[in-house]
Amino acid sequence: MAANLIGGAALGAIFGELLRTVAEAHKTAAMFRDTLKELQSTLLSIEPLIKEIESFNKVSDKEHETKELLEIIEKGQRLVTKCCKIHRWDYFKKAYHVKKLNGFNKSLDRLYQMMQAQQMRDVKEVLFETKEISVGIRRLGLKEGSSNGNGASSEASDVGSCKFPEPPDVGSFKVPEPRGEVVGFDEPLKELKMKLFKDGVSVIVVSAPGGSGKTTLVKQLCQDEEVRGKFEDNIFYVTVSNTPNLEVILQRLLHVMDHSGVPEFQSEEDGLNHLECKLRHLALSPILLILDDVWSGSESLVDKLKFKFPDYKILVTSRFAFRRFDFTYCLKPLNKYDARTLFRHCAFLQNGTPCIPEEIENRVIESCKGLPLALEVVGRSLCGQPVAMWRKRVKQHAKGLTILHSDAVLLAHLQSSLDTLDSQAAIMGCYLDLGSFPEDHRIPATVLIDMWVEQYELDEDDDAIDNLHVLSDRNLVNLVVTRRDDEREADGCYNNHFVMQHDLLRELAIYQNGLDPIEKRKRIMVELSGNNFPNWWSEEKQQPLDARLLSISTDETFSFNWGYIQAAEVEVLVLNFRTKNYILPAFIGEMEKLKVLIVMNDGIYPAEVGNFPLLYSLSSLKRIRLEKVLVPSFETSSLHLKNLRKISLVMCNISGAFKKGTNKMSDIFPNLLEIDIDYCDDMVELGEGLCDLVQLMKLSITNCHKLRTLPEGIGKLVNLDVLRLTSCTELMTLPETIGCLSKLTILDISDCLSILDMPAQIGELHSLKKLYMTGCSGCNLPPTISKLQHLKYVICDEETAYQWESFESSLTNLRIRVDKEDINLKWLHTFS
Repeated sequence: MAANLIGGAALGAIFGELLRTVAEAHKTAAMFRDTLKELQSTLLSIEPLIKEIESFNKVSDKEHETKELLEIIEKGQRLVTKCCKIHRWDYFKKAYHVKKLNGFNKSLDRLYQMMQAQQMRDVKEVLFETKEISVGIRRLGLKEGSSNGNGASSEASDVGSCKFPEPPDVGSFKVPEPRGEVVGFDEPLKELKMKLFKDGVSVIVVSAPGGSGKTTLVKQLCQDEEVRGKFEDNIFYVTVSNTPNLEVILQRLLHVMDHSGVPEFQSEEDGLNHLECKLRHLALSPILLILDDVWSGSESLVDKLKFKFPDYKILVTSRFAFRRFDFTYCLKPLNKYDARTLFRHCAFLQNGTPCIPEEIENRVIESCKGLPLALEVVGRSLCGQPVAMWRKRVKQHAKGLTILHSDAVLLAHLQSSLDTLDSQAAIMGCYLDLGSFPEDHRIPATVLIDMWVEQYELDEDDDAIDNLHVLSDRNLVNLVVTRRDDEREADGCYNNHFVMQHDLLRELAIYQNGLDPIEKRKRIMVELSGNNFPNWWSEEKQQPLDARLLSISTDETFSFNWGYIQAAEVEVLVLNFRTKNYILPAFIGEMEKLKVLIVMNDGIYPAEVGNFPLLYSLSSLKRIRLEKVLVPSFETSSLHLKNLRKISLVMCNISGAFKKGTNKMSDIFPNLLEIDIDYCDDMVELGEGLCDLVQLMKLSITNCHKLRTLPEGIGKLVNLDVLRLTSCTELMTLPETIGCLSKLTILDISDCLSILDMPAQIGELHSLKKLYMTGCSGCNLPPTISKLQHLKYVICDEETAYQWESFESSLTNLRIRVDKEDINLKWLHTFS
């Protein structure tokens, strides 16, 4: 159709029809009202240019260049018509079509920019051709005048003075004012302004998930009197989006800086040179360039727009954390007071008195999790609605249905944050796994490492951490490091790394996981209150589950009458509970493919776990993690876990776990390579039974403050590569048999305050490369230290470093690094 209608009034007619359709749909399709309003605004801004293009094409023979625009407009017409036919309860279609409408809006905007640039080139071509014609005619007139004695003809003069249209206005790059109510940004504005005025900071990034108010914050910043006073008219604003066109951005920037015209340039490099030249003229005063909505992969665009001028600043907003730039400000959700203020502004008519019961209003506000977009969308959707509609929203939330199930606009906006993960299946999978943990739970990175290494068959733990950093850079998680320690990170120790997640991003993961039928889902997350099981769990003719990950959370009222489910495909099982006693479900015994078991007690004290022997029947199990559990003796089992590679015990009671029993531990765990024991306060001594695990490569016993002695049999662990004893403050000495650990490369005794003398046998650790001794200033070093010829690094405090200086002459490869503590307490306030 487009090809047949090009030319004449076709473009204007089709565009006008789309504008009318959108205006009508905005009135009738309530579920798409906000999205259609934005689309209508975009169309109205384009309308003047459409008229110019249409009239210009009539005389310029450029009609073929409107074909793409016509095709996009027709697709938009069909899309808007479809939206009008969708039922309001079809949440999936609502979310899908909101996403399509947003994509159409962006396509229009990008094409609009390109058409503006094309129009400028077209006008320049006409002006240039006219100038050439005018010059030719004048030359002809001069020749004729010289032959007949007259001046240039009147016809020539008329042509030479002919007026052609000015280049179309390509739009201002001045910062638009924020729309709607602006609340909760006093502190962010103060901190951003400090960085903006600070010398040595050239690029500032405002980073947060979609819908957090980044653009509003930056627009408000530019209305600040001090900011305007400093940068005056040298503030330039451009929206970059996920598919930026640098050439168009350069042309528009140059146009707004110099209305007399935009020079033609042959390449991006040429355009950048023109921009640099223009900025050099403006650089007598400070310059602020704002790049809004920069996506991952566009960092190079920011780099290209960096120039070495005094007081030239670039302010970036992004859903992604670009950590290589000077400063990143992570915008947090609104606090309760500001969330209420913004919500009321959207939910209640101006000067109107709220007639909604306060309890209901509070619960609706809480469901928005402090996200400005959620507060605005939900507030507008309930504005003018009766109390019954508000109660319905609260009931939906109580049933486990989040606001994502009822607000397609918000859902589509948050889902767009996942678009960049479409081509990264493993990263997307890692994000979706995060719904396995309770709300506001501080997830240890080591838990995720255990899950992801086995679930996605990663080569090593560092690959899992890389995935976590990708999610953090996209603001899908908040990676918190409570104590920065680059040395230990380089050694693969991530005990100080934790993950927190905005509640709505967690709910988005749960929502995405729940789109398929229950028997087809790859991940199933179940939260049980009392004995209220989901319908599919209680069905008599239950379908086998295909899930690879199963997470079950229970509260204090659960009676442990588990019933039965068929989950033979599960590879990762996460169990969360909050009771003093817990019983493992019997159906675990049928999970023949289970590789990772994580049992986490969110209560205060360690719990006794029933059915514990079930674990010994899981022949495929590779990793076990127990938190706040009373661990029985491992050596009482007659079964073997031949594939188990790692055991993690955190805040557990383990005083009897490693005691000698009827069976050797090496028979039960013949291939166990790693044991991680952390904050197990009841352990006074390490059981001798552990020393039978001769294949063990990593032994980490940290923050066990009552541990006083290690068994002499530890020398039998001849394959041990890493031994960590960090913060075992009561540990008195290292056993003399430590010298038998011939393969040990890393020894960590940091903050073992009670060790006064290093045994002489330490000199027999011929493979030792790295020794951590921070907080061990009272520990005396024996002369045999000089035998450690492969020792490369000693990490210690200043007091301990003095002792090592006397060995530097004999240990030529040795480097002493003084550890400076970098303890981060900011996580305590995260999402508070």
